[in-house]
Amino acid sequence: MTHPFGYAMLAWQAGWVFTLRSAQLWAEPATATAELTRMAAEKQRVFAAGALAAGKAAMVGTRPDLVAAAALAPAQRRVAANLRQLTRAPRR
Repeated sequence: MTHPFGYAMLAWQAGWVFTLRSAQLWAEPATATAELTRMAAEKQRVFAAGALAAGKAAMVGTRPDLVAAAALAPAQRRVAANLRQLTRAPRR
């Protein structure tokens, strides 16, 4: 993700994921504790993966824009997957 569209798409998708997750928690407060714990752990894993990817890219002398892209790639993949999961039609 080295172009402005990629960053804008990540921001747009993250906003939708936040909105849809908030609506779920509001509609089903009984599941809030477990769901919030799961979401917090997910963010820690993605942050760590991004930090490791950025560190690896920086250590081999990669350009700064590509180091930033490596750092954001795990978050972008997770946010996109969350959005797909949240917008999928429920199974009957």
